[in-house]
Amino acid sequence: MSTEALARLAGERVDHRFKGLPPDAAGLTVGELAAQRRNLFTDGFTTPVLTLSAERLEHNLKLMETYAARHGLAFAPHGKTSMAPQLFNRQLAHGAWGITLAVPHQVRVARAFGVERVFLANELVDAAALRWIAAELAADPSFRFVCYVDSVRGVELMDAALRGAARPVDVVVELAAGEDARTGVRTEAECAAVADAVAAAGTLRLVGVAGYEGEVPRADPERVHAWLGRLVALAVEFDRAGRFADAGEIVVSAGGSAWFDAVADVLADVPALSRPVLKLLRSGAYVSHDDGHYRTVTPFNRVPEEGALEPAFRLWAQIVSRPSAGQAFANAGKRDAAHDLDLPFAQVVRRNGTPRPARGVAVTGLSDQHAWLRTEPEADLEVGDWIGLGLSHPCTSFDKWQLIPLAEADGTVVDYIRTFF
Repeated sequence: MSTEALARLAGERVDHRFKGLPPDAAGLTVGELAAQRRNLFTDGFTTPVLTLSAERLEHNLKLMETYAARHGLAFAPHGKTSMAPQLFNRQLAHGAWGITLAVPHQVRVARAFGVERVFLANELVDAAALRWIAAELAADPSFRFVCYVDSVRGVELMDAALRGAARPVDVVVELAAGEDARTGVRTEAECAAVADAVAAAGTLRLVGVAGYEGEVPRADPERVHAWLGRLVALAVEFDRAGRFADAGEIVVSAGGSAWFDAVADVLADVPALSRPVLKLLRSGAYVSHDDGHYRTVTPFNRVPEEGALEPAFRLWAQIVSRPSAGQAFANAGKRDAAHDLDLPFAQVVRRNGTPRPARGVAVTGLSDQHAWLRTEPEADLEVGDWIGLGLSHPCTSFDKWQLIPLAEADGTVVDYIRTFF
């Protein structure tokens, strides 16, 4: 990645755009503020403020690096989770092959920070975006770009937009995870038709197959393994038919954050093909993990001997109303906290610098700027207390915050993570 582009983030001025930061930091650069190593609880931060745990983030990065290497997988974590180039850089430093993305804007962000390998887990049919991709490929011989194709019509649109391009665009046929799945080609016969269309298009090069096992209907280990077996069989059949003749390596890619153990199991048995095989895992939520959905579905629950991810997010809010013995309100709501999968989880209360478990406190609802709290008789909660909330779903946590303090366990803020949504 570009060290110059990353350095420019440290030169950005702190101002009203960034929630939760100390008002007296206005005018400082991000780098200057980070160098002050302010304490989250005593040095002027205002609530609500979302934080990432420095220790847990590093733990998660190391764990998935080790996991991928142990299972012989290349790793292209899904960057849509964080859209944070600083985290992309750390993921790449921890062995990632490249970064997975979903839409053209995200690719532009990655390229602005020098990401050299991008896997776009979507069919790209936007003519303006395709012309931009073609220009990036022409200008930078080291740039590797791969995207899905899932229809003959899509191939035709891509080919029309890319006429005259200096380099072909590498594509993988997306196999749908089932009739009721999200995107992808539904049958192997249709996959062959899409591959034929790619072969007839001089602007595209077929390099593999891919899909997303998280869309398998009524997913369980048996169904997910069966679908992954279909994906591998499709790669084998395409290779036998000579469809990868122009590829330097054959890409077989899958892997969200709920079934990467199944991906590791099945891709371990990919037979020898005519070219080297890039077994590409794309899980993204691991970087911060969470206290809700992904804590429940992570494959490490099934294979605890492989390790465990740690939730790295905590949203700090303040109690601003205590209207009755059974109710309280904190000053963080839908604008601040992920809520599409689960409500936040009350975890810890701080009063006068002393933390304690948030016993008897539960989040029951969110307004735009308020969390509704139910308080049981054992709850010790007063107006002015800080309350730390765990969150569910990393992807809709990062996107609500442009600059996220990276805090050590004692509250020392050592860096600030910039997001681009």
